Amino acid sequence: MSETGNRLRKLLESPNFDPQNYVKQLSQQSDGDRDLQEHRQKIQNLADETAQNLKKNVYKNYRQFIETAKEISYLESEMYQLSHILTEQKSIMESITQALLSTDKDETSKEMQAAFPKETEEVKQRTLTSLLEKVEGGKSIMDTPGRHLVYNGDLVEFDVDNMSPIQKVHAFLMNDCLLIATWLPNRRGTVKYKYNALYDLESFAVVNVKDNPPMKDMFKILMFPDSRIFQAENSKIKKEWLEILDETKKNKVSKDRHKKEEEPPTSPVRVEVSTNPFDVDDDEPADAEESVDLSLEWIQELPEDLDVCIAQRDFEGAVDLLDKLNKYLKDQPVTPRVKELRSKVDERVRQLTEVLVFELSPDRSLRGGPKATRRAVSQLIRLGQSTKACELFLKNRAAAVQTAIRQLRIEGATLLYIHKLCNIFFTSLLETAKEFEMDFAGNTGCYSAFVVWSRSAMRMFVDAFSKQVFDSKESLSTAAECVKVAKEHCQHLTEIGLDLTFTLQSLLVKDIKAALQSYKDIIIEATKHRNSEEMWRRMNLMTPEALTKLKDEMRGCGISFEQYTGDDCWVNLSYTIVAFTKQMMSFLEESLKLYFPELHMVLLESLREIILVAVQHVDYSLRCEQDPEKKSFIVLNATFLHDTVLPVVERRFEEGVGKPAKQLQDLRKSTRPVRINPESTTSLV
Repeated sequence: MSETGNRLRKLLESPNFDPQNYVKQLSQQSDGDRDLQEHRQKIQNLADETAQNLKKNVYKNYRQFIETAKEISYLESEMYQLSHILTEQKSIMESITQALLSTDKDETSKEMQAAFPKETEEVKQRTLTSLLEKVEGGKSIMDTPGRHLVYNGDLVEFDVDNMSPIQKVHAFLMNDCLLIATWLPNRRGTVKYKYNALYDLESFAVVNVKDNPPMKDMFKILMFPDSRIFQAENSKIKKEWLEILDETKKNKVSKDRHKKEEEPPTSPVRVEVSTNPFDVDDDEPADAEESVDLSLEWIQELPEDLDVCIAQRDFEGAVDLLDKLNKYLKDQPVTPRVKELRSKVDERVRQLTEVLVFELSPDRSLRGGPKATRRAVSQLIRLGQSTKACELFLKNRAAAVQTAIRQLRIEGATLLYIHKLCNIFFTSLLETAKEFEMDFAGNTGCYSAFVVWSRSAMRMFVDAFSKQVFDSKESLSTAAECVKVAKEHCQHLTEIGLDLTFTLQSLLVKDIKAALQSYKDIIIEATKHRNSEEMWRRMNLMTPEALTKLKDEMRGCGISFEQYTGDDCWVNLSYTIVAFTKQMMSFLEESLKLYFPELHMVLLESLREIILVAVQHVDYSLRCEQDPEKKSFIVLNATFLHDTVLPVVERRFEEGVGKPAKQLQDLRKSTRPVRINPESTTSLV
């Protein structure tokens, strides 16, 4: 930039620049329109230069903008997860604090209950009866003996998904269950509520919900796989609900434990010994019930601990508890109490399995790659669900591969797109195979499923590959390069013992056959068009450079061309024969890059048809030409085809395929040219 331009730039960039004063001074100093036009042109040049620099900077930093945006997105996701984890941890700490503070209250309430047990229970039963008379459909709840009211109050239920209020409810907490009743809009007499749901205290877990204005004073009841959220009137009532629910659940567990411990032992029964050898003793020993000790604290709290682990997504802890129980009951007799415990635990196992299945569903985020599924897969395998884990893992990876292929932007250059497509697909396939081998190392029966999945994934890849390479009518050379790239990537899979080359070839054979036949037809049409304009004249290349270039091209094809050229720029062959030779050798080289055994006959027949077009044209010209000089020139071209071109085609085909081409040899023998004198009319064939 000139010195004047630099001064103008500094002036415009100065912080105290005033446009009105600048224009005023400029108009006073200028001698006429010419000065103003020149100054305007300088400002325009400066604006164009600034715009160009801005574009360059944008293009230069474009990739950094994209990467920064991705990093910000990832960071936002991680911060959200971290916030969620901190919220859960705070909720757990608050529940522990509340449990410690309520210990003294528990002891006081137990002393009061011991002093006035009968009166308190009778009063609570009468209160419950009077309240249940206001609930439509709730009379049968009092049929259970010993059931009494602990706490009740109005709550507002919210939708779990969008946190919008649904309805107003009234909750009745009893010593063994929780009743939810909805308000009736049209009251009938003393009836105010309608029965909605009844939950056993062991069937749900209570979780505190962090206040997030305007959503506050809420708590959640988890009945896997469902959940419900309720809002109390204020924070004090919410605290009372949480404390009383937790206290009531503990009292029920403690009461059930003492009840089982205080059961009178079964009196021994004298067993009559039968002398009949065909009698089968179906009765268990009387002391079998006593031999299984289920009064341990960790066993009593196992169902609730499993609920907490599932709610907190502590899948490893849940499976560890199940393994501990299975080891404890491994050699124990199956008693009614054991069956009851098993039924409760089996329900939690079903819930845990559903959560793990959801973790592996394709609807979840696929950003983490195969390693992100390892946690859920390993726990499903520990639960004895290796077949289901294998199926879900492969479905998850199939969705991830499909999504990656769909998101790949179609570039203008086909070869560039194929490089990106192969890199994405085969890298994903290799990572999936390594992760599968790590996760299912002890389950060899799942490997057949992985092989089947690999074939289906390869089919998905070939669909995208063929749509871009073959459906878009790319040239044969481009198609050959693309197939070569795919084969090279496929070879990398042999490092882990997975060879999909045959699968790739079998899926591509139809498209490659169609491409070879299409290109063969193009060459035949072009050759016929040149034949129709054939004058049988020597080829004049006009410049030595053009002659040197033609010699190099023929030498690259493996054809000896020196004997048909002289010191000048003339070539002792016709333009039609030279163009045919170049086109056919190019077709042969590109076809050999695409070759595999299934294409052997297709390639042979294509070469045979192309050669026959040229041979028949030469034969027809020999029969029809009357000029002895031109006839000698035609024989010279026929000799070049027979003695030079066809042997090179045969040799190159045998080198590329690994076996001789008998059909091409027979064709060359049947087209042996005859040396003629100028008066002879002998033909080529």
